[in-house]
Amino acid sequence: MEHIDLGIRIGALPDNGIVARRIGSIRRVVCASPEYLASKGRPETPKDLAAHDCISFTGFMQAESWEFPIGGSVTAVPIRPRLQIDAAEAVVDAALAGAGIIRLFSYHVAAAVKDGKLAVLLETFEPPPLPVNIVYMGGGLLPLKVRAFLDFAAPRLKARLAADLS
Repeated sequence: MEHIDLGIRIGALPDNGIVARRIGSIRRVVCASPEYLASKGRPETPKDLAAHDCISFTGFMQAESWEFPIGGSVTAVPIRPRLQIDAAEAVVDAALAGAGIIRLFSYHVAAAVKDGKLAVLLETFEPPPLPVNIVYMGGGLLPLKVRAFLDFAAPRLKARLAADLS
């Protein structure tokens, strides 16, 4: 196994001696282009997604359903995937072209939302934001290269995450 100095972790941290520096959080958002919404309508609830063309990002979710917190529990809502794509950038491109509704992390779509090219949908049904941490092994002295990276990257990543869809 290769030696890894540090990493970026999205989600809950395991309790295994890893040291973490919290740099922010990200949201899982549902988006579509204004053109798509003008032609197909805007879903008001997650169940409305069954009547829409969706584009699934196969990188972190199931292709045929998306999970939402509904009524105090997490509910898998069936979707109709028009496309299944394993590259987040291609998912955004498909949404920008009006191909359907997408669900990605907020940082994937922040620029397009800010520019009005994508609209965030179903915000009241979003799951809680996920924590983002820089993680590294504890114990002993921190290598200089790790300290230098933390000092350089942590404030920049924190500022970037704070700006995404705030």
